[in-house]
Amino acid sequence: MDTLSDVIQKGGPFFIINIFFLAIVIALVIERSIYFLGRGHINAKAFFEQIKRLLAANNIDRAKKLCDATTAPVARVAKAGLARIHRGEAAVAQAMEETMVDVTPEVKTRIGALWSMANIVTLTGLLGTVTGLIATFDAVGNAPPAERQSRLAEGIAEALYNTTAGLSIAVVCMIAHLLLNTASKKVIADLESFSLRLENMLGDGGAAAAGAPSAPPAVDE
Repeated sequence: MDTLSDVIQKGGPFFIINIFFLAIVIALVIERSIYFLGRGHINAKAFFEQIKRLLAANNIDRAKKLCDATTAPVARVAKAGLARIHRGEAAVAQAMEETMVDVTPEVKTRIGALWSMANIVTLTGLLGTVTGLIATFDAVGNAPPAERQSRLAEGIAEALYNTTAGLSIAVVCMIAHLLLNTASKKVIADLESFSLRLENMLGDGGAAAAGAPSAPPAVDE
């Protein structure tokens, strides 16, 4: 069985280029996975309930500190709304919408590149296949009889290794794109739902309740 170094040597220059693209794809997938499982991951419903309880207790500062505890998009949108809670419903809605516009590209970033990479590695593999076939036909027409069989084998091996590498990496890119795109859509859907619920809560009197001063104690006559 051929070792990895043997495969790379037989695959030729386009095979090496595809190995380089594979390293880029792996790094991209790892970075996006860390984002969605780390700072981009938060239970939006549970977070909303925490914010709701703090606002009901007229504890805006603790609600802001709760948002500061994470850099998740949901927390950033909530913090933007809470920062303008005393300026009225329109100001809160505008702040949350502006933050939504800012954080949405962050959720989607580099995911679309995976689909482009799938096309690139396929074409690179095709180029390697073509060069392998050229070497094969050159061996048929020009190689001495003693070398013809080995050169035919080398040309066919180069063609097949490049075809296999290109298609395999493309499949990995497509699967990763599907999974990460699904994750990004879920984050954005949770973000939109959270933003709407928080805006409605503040519009239904949450902001007024949170911003209202405490009632003065009764004075005995």
